[in-house]
Amino acid sequence: MRRTKKYLISTFFVFGLLQFTNLHAQTNGDRVIAGDLADPSIIKVDSVYYATGTSSEWAPYYPVYKSADLKHWGQVGYVFDKAPEWTVGSFWAPEYYKIGDTYYVYYTARRKSDNRSYIGVATSRYPDHGFTDHGVIIAHGKEAIDPFIYNDGGQLYITFKAYGLDDRPIELLGSRLSADGLKLEGELFSLLQDSARIGMEGQSILKKDQYYYLFYSVGNCCGGGCSYAVHVARSEHITGPYQLFSGNPILFENDNWKCMGHGTFTSDEKGDLYYLHHAYNKKSSVFTGREGMLAALKWDGAGGWPTLTTVPNPAPVRSDVYDEFNGAQLAPYWQWDFRHATPAVQLTKGVLKLSGEQTADNLTGVVLTVRPTSDHFDVTTTVVNRNKALKGLVVYGDAGAAIGVGVEGDSVKVWKVTHQQRVTVKAAPVSSSAVGLKIEMAGDKGFDFFYQTGKGGWTRLSSIPDAGFLPQWDRSPRPGLHCKGSVKENAQFSFFRLQNK
Repeated sequence: MRRTKKYLISTFFVFGLLQFTNLHAQTNGDRVIAGDLADPSIIKVDSVYYATGTSSEWAPYYPVYKSADLKHWGQVGYVFDKAPEWTVGSFWAPEYYKIGDTYYVYYTARRKSDNRSYIGVATSRYPDHGFTDHGVIIAHGKEAIDPFIYNDGGQLYITFKAYGLDDRPIELLGSRLSADGLKLEGELFSLLQDSARIGMEGQSILKKDQYYYLFYSVGNCCGGGCSYAVHVARSEHITGPYQLFSGNPILFENDNWKCMGHGTFTSDEKGDLYYLHHAYNKKSSVFTGREGMLAALKWDGAGGWPTLTTVPNPAPVRSDVYDEFNGAQLAPYWQWDFRHATPAVQLTKGVLKLSGEQTADNLTGVVLTVRPTSDHFDVTTTVVNRNKALKGLVVYGDAGAAIGVGVEGDSVKVWKVTHQQRVTVKAAPVSSSAVGLKIEMAGDKGFDFFYQTGKGGWTRLSSIPDAGFLPQWDRSPRPGLHCKGSVKENAQFSFFRLQNK
């Protein structure tokens, strides 16, 4: 799922890169799940599809999406509303599976006791909620991530990535899995080894005729310098040895998208296979994160090797948000950084009240955020109370990387947090009891900030021309609501709107 260091290029990867202009043509396609949803896993339940993906440092944990046709998706819940007791963060790469009437999610998280990323498992009677955690199932080496489950004639296997943080070659390892899916059986075996340490992860397996096909992602997964692409290898035995395809990679950069990888397969109503994976939009890049895309699987009649072709999506994907806070609880699209603050939220007669406890190193404050699906958007709200807390809009990358506009006492302020410093960019006096606030992003890493009082129009207060410091290496920044003050002082908002342009 991740790599943060530079890698040497192995011979077989260089060969694959040189194939870019010679492989089958790819259409540019478009996303099917908009916004940051890395490492997606998909499961088909009768005629309905469910997908989940990495939530990283956002709570709640592992958002769940639902679709009837693989192209129109809507969020329906989360795997976990509360973090499993053994975890402390880094919620990556969940994997769906079903045994009998029970749904399983195998997932990666960082263990509280030693800060190492290992694999846990949770079960539910439902695919979109109610999961009970069963704790760690794989604690191997300094890091074990990216689980995948395969049923080989009734024998379950689990595979995963190992040694990404050790001083040894990265490997994709496997083990037999118990019939109840809750424990490993027998000895570990190696499917594939990455001796050059260029990155190898996000594997899934299909069988066709006499071969097991191992699909996996190669390169750097994340950020502006990503290099992800999908490779394939095959073997006559699930335990290997696996032969690399000379035509690798089979899914790679096109005119509009880059760094495709880490996905799983499902079938449509006709039985055709599709690969749900993530990719970066070349235009918005890290500001919208790794978005969900589909690729169609086909087989080469001559050599028997597979191809993956990005599927066009004629259905427009819009993820605008307009929340008037009329419900009894928060809508499912709201998330927050669980590491630095615990939001306290109250919904009363169309007003959201936000406060909460913050860690001592949190320079930003308490936030509630939503996933952007564009790098060209407006966010607006109205603050309807006055106190000493700073209350307003935020674009949040991390507790130490954020920007915003808010009301504090009798002032409206544009502020930013970067390089371990909090700075007021510009302030102006306000006397109205209700103050409208707006942030505009124009797609060039720049933001403009506005306020409004009474029946007057918008007044531009200031701008931050380059907020390239906001995106974090594994996740996109998010706009939302913000409060920084004592626990006793809350922020009150009458609505929130995110409009993608």
